[in-house]
Amino acid sequence: MGTDGNVRVRFAPSPTGALHIGGAHTALFNWLWARHTGGSFILRIEDTDRERSTAEYERTIMDGMRWLGLDWDEGPDKGGNHGPYRQSERMDGYRNASELLIESGRAYRDGEAIIFRVPEGEKILLDDAIYGEINVASEKASMNQDGSIKDIVLIKSDGMPTYNFAVVVDDHFMDITCVIRGEDHIANTPKQILIYRALGWEPPQFAHLPMILGGDKKKLSKRHGATSVFEYNDMGYLPDAVFNFLALLGWTPGGDVEIFDRELAARSFELSKVTKKPAVFDMDKLNYVNQEHLKAMSPEARRNAVEPFWRELGLHPEKHPEKFIEDALTLMGGRGKTTRELAEYSDYFIDFEPVKSRYDASEITPPHREVLRKFFCAIYDRFGDRDWEPARLEEFARDWCEKNNASLKEIAMPMRLALSGRKVSPGVFEMASLMGGEECKIRLSNYQFI
Repeated sequence: MGTDGNVRVRFAPSPTGALHIGGAHTALFNWLWARHTGGSFILRIEDTDRERSTAEYERTIMDGMRWLGLDWDEGPDKGGNHGPYRQSERMDGYRNASELLIESGRAYRDGEAIIFRVPEGEKILLDDAIYGEINVASEKASMNQDGSIKDIVLIKSDGMPTYNFAVVVDDHFMDITCVIRGEDHIANTPKQILIYRALGWEPPQFAHLPMILGGDKKKLSKRHGATSVFEYNDMGYLPDAVFNFLALLGWTPGGDVEIFDRELAARSFELSKVTKKPAVFDMDKLNYVNQEHLKAMSPEARRNAVEPFWRELGLHPEKHPEKFIEDALTLMGGRGKTTRELAEYSDYFIDFEPVKSRYDASEITPPHREVLRKFFCAIYDRFGDRDWEPARLEEFARDWCEKNNASLKEIAMPMRLALSGRKVSPGVFEMASLMGGEECKIRLSNYQFI
């Protein structure tokens, strides 16, 4: 497990579904260790489940990894010196290894299947990089329900290798130095070590990652919300934020640092710092991390991230100058935990129609409307349609209210509602300044405030 650049780790998904959060978490920790050590991150597709594996799922998994920024050094689409990178293309290796085990008496045929003979009286010592030392007697590595030894199927009767056999052969011939995977695989590891020994091969280092639990402390599932990484994209989460959040499930870069980028994570990552305590997938924490990344984005990147969600709402951001949109989103500050929410909360900058659908000014009494008309006529007499500078607008409003025995609140809240249709928004004078006098006049006139 050195840091001399010889580290080789792999992520080996089965293309029987999209890239889910658990798989993305495993891929991310493998990627971090490879990048931290200057080693290689390999993508291997475990497609021996012929009925459920599809090329479409393989593409979806790769797209999910790319979305998270988990680039691989070797894989089905990139090649490399240790291919092929799909198990379905590596059948000769499994057959050859199984024949070696038959020749040595460590395996036997049972019809078309090939079975590994589990030995008795051997000690299996596993020094897991995260869980520490694990001792297992060989006769307990694979057991029937009655406690008797259960031999291990290597090649099924249909000619396909089982998981525990294929993974050993693949990891050996791909020179994998460290197997980083979920803790649900701990039970498989003694079986695999027995197969390594029987073939005379050196096992890799093992590191088992903590289980991910939902907020109810039960194993993560669809009932805890989206589980595919692409679903988070559609919900308005940023790839940088999902990466950051997943990295925090079982690890931290140290100190009180919780918000970080890929570079800092790769620099700081150590397998020895990964906790074995189950990690909780907390949506509130994800929302916080996403909001912090959203606030830290450049105005241009934030605009690009939000625009698709405006279009989804039927709005047309292209009608406005890019600078106006960027300034509007900057003005929104920390409002909106996701890009989808930010698009919804800021729709009034893009179009007046959402405002009209939300607000009808029915609460405004005739006397109140008269006060509003006097105020807005005065402000347009003073400033016209131009030079709507926030501080000057606010100063004028305070002076006018004082002289006309009115409160700023009875002016500002109807103004906020007429411009945005919302009771909560950025500062009303900042908002009015950005929209400009002409657009404000259209909106105020719609409610007979001017």
